[in-house]
Amino acid sequence: MAKHFGQTIFPPQRIRLRVIAASAALLVAGSLHAQETFKIGVVSFLSGQAAESFGIPAVNGAKALVEAFNNGQAPAPYNKPGFGGMKIEAVYIDEAGGATKQVQELRNLYDREKVDAVVGYVSSGDCLAVAPVAEEMKRFLILYDCGTPRVFEDSKFNYVFRTASHATMDNVALARYLKAKNVKVNTFNMINQDYAWGQDSKKDFALSMEKLYPDAKTGQDQLPKFGAGQYGTEISSLMSKPADVTHSSLWGGDLQAFILQAGPRGLFKRTQVVLSAGDHVLPGLGDKMPDGTILGARGAYGLMSPKSALNDWWWDLYSKANGVYPVQAPYRMAQALLGLKLAVEKATAANGGKKPNSERLAAALKGAEWDSPAGKIRMALADGQQAIQETAIGKTRYDAAKKMVMIDDIVRFPAECVNPPSGMKSEDWIKAGFPGAKGCP
Repeated sequence: MAKHFGQTIFPPQRIRLRVIAASAALLVAGSLHAQETFKIGVVSFLSGQAAESFGIPAVNGAKALVEAFNNGQAPAPYNKPGFGGMKIEAVYIDEAGGATKQVQELRNLYDREKVDAVVGYVSSGDCLAVAPVAEEMKRFLILYDCGTPRVFEDSKFNYVFRTASHATMDNVALARYLKAKNVKVNTFNMINQDYAWGQDSKKDFALSMEKLYPDAKTGQDQLPKFGAGQYGTEISSLMSKPADVTHSSLWGGDLQAFILQAGPRGLFKRTQVVLSAGDHVLPGLGDKMPDGTILGARGAYGLMSPKSALNDWWWDLYSKANGVYPVQAPYRMAQALLGLKLAVEKATAANGGKKPNSERLAAALKGAEWDSPAGKIRMALADGQQAIQETAIGKTRYDAAKKMVMIDDIVRFPAECVNPPSGMKSEDWIKAGFPGAKGCP
């Protein structure tokens, strides 16, 4: 293994690591279930362009949390060892390889590994592929990330949950930030990846701009392939016809590559770049990140996270384990595992102290809410299967003394301001002018 930007880099082959150490606290507790395990599959990118800045930090967060849970070292109400006295065993799977491969990996986790639950998936394409399979198998699945609203807006599930807000929040918040900061926008360009995440992101941003900046004109609408890596042609085109604002939902290695290629050519000085999911590349880019870039973190994460005792604990836990502060991906993993822990313990109690099945787990998580390091998570959409949460947007500034990128001019958006109300599709909500939006700055 190697270290890069403070993160552990795993070899590209599929990784199956089992975190099985029982704690002294668990043994002392003498619980009826002290020797019973609750097995989870954790899926995220451990190789490929999405691994370094996203998948590996997420898995590192999961590892730190599983250890803390098993040792009974999390703060209340998460302080009961393991999951309600059951030792947690985690199996880590690489998400690389495409949707077809991930469907097979999901089946293997349930049928061969005999996991009790799966927590995973970054790619919107992967989420769209695996969710129907878990539903068909009637097995419990938490989508910890993936942005497309289509997962729950186009389908109905009983066993599938997403414990983080979808991408509509990110792009509505970006447009609202521009308005709140009185940024002049007569024209805007867009560059997004050509698959569900990128297509949905650019649509939501463009529709939001129509409502908040009705006179602004759309310029270029570029859709490079996921994993393209080289953006010389796109950058040249954006430079030739610069707009007041350039929007992008690029992420992972693609976002890193775009910034490293576009920054030296002066694109960030000719247009106000706004990134819907940009915070996760900040630790790695350092002073290569252009000042004044407006970005979101897909939630109130990392340098834009709220002050709380739970967040302080999580920040210290992750930072000490990995030598770098947590950003978007580990925060999303943390809120998924915290929600799962409470759901397992609620379902176990309702099941007479016995390990719950998928039906009982689903009943426990449906419509639930819990505190996370990023604030309150509420399963408020899709009949209690889809979360909403607050988010924050800010502007980058490199601090040479601290040798890190800081985020200034932060604006926080309540969940009800940037998420559609229950029963309404995101696109319809934006087109209707955000009916029911509350608490907007």
